[in-house]
Amino acid sequence: MELPALIYDLGLILMAAAVMTLLFKWLKQPIVLGYLIAGFLVGPHFHLLPMVHDNNSIETWSKIGVIFMLFGLGLEFSFRKLTHVGKAATITAAFEIICMIVIGYLVGRILGWSTMSSLFLGAILSMSSTTIIVKAFDEQNMKGGNFASIVFGVLIVEDLIAILLLVLLGSIAVTKNFSGLGLIQSSFQLIFFLILWFILGIYLLPLFFRLCRKLLTNEILLIVSTAFCFMMVIIAVKVGFSSALGAFVMGSLLAETVKGSKIETLIEPVKDLFSAIFFVSVGMLINPKILIDYYWIIILMTFITIVGKYFGTAIGALLSGCTIKSSMQAGMSMAQIGEFSFIIAMLGTNLSVTPDYLYPVAVAVSAITTFTTPYLIKYSGLAADNMERQIPVGLRLSLLRYESAMRDTGKRGIVGLLWRVHGIKILLNSVIVVGITIGCRYAAAPYINENFIHGQPIILNYVMCLAAVILSTPFLWAIFLSRRPRSGDYDTETLALLQRLNFGVLILRLFIGFILVGFIVGNFLSIYVFSGFVLIPFVISLLVLFSNYFEPVYHKFEMQFITHLTEKEKEEIASKAKLSNLVPWDVTLTEFELSPNSSLAAQPLREAKLRNRLGVVVAMIERGNKRLIPPGGDDLLLPFDKIFLIGTDEQLAAARSEIEAEQTNEIEIGGDDEIGLTSVLLELEHPFVGLMIRECGIRELAGGLIVGIERDDTRQLNPVPEVVLQANDLLWIVGNKNSIKQLQNKNFEFSTSTNIYKIAMGDYSDTN
Repeated sequence: MELPALIYDLGLILMAAAVMTLLFKWLKQPIVLGYLIAGFLVGPHFHLLPMVHDNNSIETWSKIGVIFMLFGLGLEFSFRKLTHVGKAATITAAFEIICMIVIGYLVGRILGWSTMSSLFLGAILSMSSTTIIVKAFDEQNMKGGNFASIVFGVLIVEDLIAILLLVLLGSIAVTKNFSGLGLIQSSFQLIFFLILWFILGIYLLPLFFRLCRKLLTNEILLIVSTAFCFMMVIIAVKVGFSSALGAFVMGSLLAETVKGSKIETLIEPVKDLFSAIFFVSVGMLINPKILIDYYWIIILMTFITIVGKYFGTAIGALLSGCTIKSSMQAGMSMAQIGEFSFIIAMLGTNLSVTPDYLYPVAVAVSAITTFTTPYLIKYSGLAADNMERQIPVGLRLSLLRYESAMRDTGKRGIVGLLWRVHGIKILLNSVIVVGITIGCRYAAAPYINENFIHGQPIILNYVMCLAAVILSTPFLWAIFLSRRPRSGDYDTETLALLQRLNFGVLILRLFIGFILVGFIVGNFLSIYVFSGFVLIPFVISLLVLFSNYFEPVYHKFEMQFITHLTEKEKEEIASKAKLSNLVPWDVTLTEFELSPNSSLAAQPLREAKLRNRLGVVVAMIERGNKRLIPPGGDDLLLPFDKIFLIGTDEQLAAARSEIEAEQTNEIEIGGDDEIGLTSVLLELEHPFVGLMIRECGIRELAGGLIVGIERDDTRQLNPVPEVVLQANDLLWIVGNKNSIKQLQNKNFEFSTSTNIYKIAMGDYSDTN
């Protein structure tokens, strides 16, 4: 009988993987590297051993391997772990990934690649290998190191961002459009489905496991969890996402259940098996001819990976408040690319948006960095100590002050403070730089090309690039080197805190400024021309050398902007002071507040006739945040208005008595007029029992009002007048306290027909 090609190929792959893993384990080298070499040996480019017959079948196995790898990663991840990662890992991972994407994009443009290919290159270089790092830490017993927790936290954040990159890059590649609107739409769509799946999974999965807990043997649990995995894979693909995302999400949801750890243990052998097939299939794509033809790209990408990820991770860790040594050790541990880089490279190849040689080049770079990673981790402590000693004393002290400021848990609102002091200025100036660049490229350049220069695009690009740089230099200076907060702007404690945070602020300024300069240059010059790349540090040097020139230019622009922004407020503030200039020598300007009891309240200014009757002039009326200068005859005088009058002392005195008039028609109840809240308990024989509130005459009797009733275990606030009072009601009355106290006495006479009220301790029959 003839053996099917699928079984033959699978057996060949596993035999090669078994031999190479035993060899590399004996040599104490990363097993992943053994998988890659095994794939090369049985692949189509090495003819000394039997090779795989059906590459399509192996590609299917490798896709299954990706699904199980992401499923296992989700089981290790769980949503709960993300909340424990902390700000240090989040800041470090975000800074390192952004750095590598920017560097990869610039390198791709230098090599003459398209925008999409450059973006994929940046994404490939930004992802470290969780498998390689974890295995290296295990082999060297370094999981307990101070920096290990930072590395593991960064890996968790990286894995989550990698999932987002897979979705976003896939969406952008399919639409062939790198638009901000499409990016936002894809992001919201992803967030929506993640939240939806999270809610449904957290609600339904525990319920399912509780109902089936007596039936779930190890075998059945393995089958059920695998079924859940592929169910989510199918759903994810149906709604437009990748199979990897579906596997990762289901693993994360199962990790939150009581069976999560058990499922992780059961699925691990399956994951290892298919992961081996995946890595071997990756090794099969290693083409020696491509590696020879593009060896210089491999060397360049390897150098960028090691150096870029080292500095990106180390600086990110320093920005998050980690120690100098821990930051450097974390940087050396993250200096490689791995399985997610393969998946991203495979996505670009399948979508035909990257060069055919990018995938094997990425595999070669991963193989080299996989080999170097254990040694970088092993000697990271010694190297960090040596490098720390080389740091100048002043810079080291700045780093220590910054670290203490970030670790000071007593300080709150650091992000808000930095945003107010530096963030708003950086944002506004960045928008101006981008606006100048876009205006020069899409408005000025086409106009000049159409009317003045014909057939000279290179010269025009250089001219417009130079013009954009010159116009942007004051604003770039503000981003790079603008002055620190002045002592008069903030209190001493805040200034001390800002001083300690200077290191992180400086790094972020340089980073944002570098990106903006690259944005300007990349919009006009074919960045594969090295002059374009050299122009970036040239512009930065120009800003530093001519700082004394750019500073006053920017400050003039800034002060003009602030003046225009606050012009209205300043005018309103100054208007009050300017009123004194309207006052003749023999008169006075005085402010009055209109009393609600004044006869002028609610009258138009024309009918008040203040000038005719009293001889005073109304210069201004201030009402809340509004000022009427000068007021018109139809403007109403409202209670609590501030009225500014001009007149002599005698005229103003007469106006005061009319404007600030006191109430003259108050109801006098007699006795002490102390007003307050008092309670009255209605006993069984009390005259109020059985009457409605409006029949009791509380207003006439005590100048009061019933605001609440406590009856049994209920309370009525602001009861309506039709409420009937009952025995044992506790009335809460606002009014004259002494009068209300008399109501406690149940022995008083009153007649609802004659509305005459007599209290045993006092006669109030004439108060109405």
